[in-house]
Amino acid sequence: MGKRNFQPIQRKPARRGRSSGNMTTQQDGEASRMALTLWGGATGRTIRAHWALHELGLDYEKKLIGSRTGATQTEEFQALNPKEKIPVLVHDDFVLTESAAIVTYLGDTFGGLTPPHGSLDRARYNEWVSFILMELDAHTLYVIRRHEGLKHLYGEAPAAITAAREGFLKQIRWAQPRIESSPYLVGDSFSGVDILMTSCLDWADSYGFDLAQSLHEYRHRHHERDAYKAAAKINFSISAGA
Repeated sequence: MGKRNFQPIQRKPARRGRSSGNMTTQQDGEASRMALTLWGGATGRTIRAHWALHELGLDYEKKLIGSRTGATQTEEFQALNPKEKIPVLVHDDFVLTESAAIVTYLGDTFGGLTPPHGSLDRARYNEWVSFILMELDAHTLYVIRRHEGLKHLYGEAPAAITAAREGFLKQIRWAQPRIESSPYLVGDSFSGVDILMTSCLDWADSYGFDLAQSLHEYRHRHHERDAYKAAAKINFSISAGA
């Protein structure tokens, strides 16, 4: 089977030059790019949005705020996201929260990171998104984050940490056959779920997990992408806060 390049979804004409179908005029494209603003930095979740923007070659305004600096509690930020969480993407007058939603929206709007709607690859993409966010991010890694890295806020819970570590190692085994047989999680092109998976593997590595060599090779290979290097330099230039 030949190489499949993910294309932007068919869209109705939108204000300020958002993508309409597979083509935009140069003027429309520039308007779309200049209308993008991303809030947030310093975390394994905000890097996902910065990385996607760089993969797509998009210019955007950077509002580098940390998650525990008080910046998410300002009136300006709460007007965008009352959840007081980062990242937040603003595209023209459209506001979107949640890192995976942002990565997927950017791919669908500008093309290059998401498979076409209705395709088998898109179904597989959605499967990976759900797996990564639920089984790796929320149910295991963030439990460790809450009760180990942020125990001064959420309390100590040794049993929960042990269960989370065991749970991560159990769940990541499901992903290993794909990672060991292909450079990418979906199809034969880099996609948004590779961004999500790499960020979680980086997170696990920072917690001292004994990851399989194939997982390390996967994450290091994606670290060599120019877009990742540029995004990481920006994202990790600030502190998340205490």
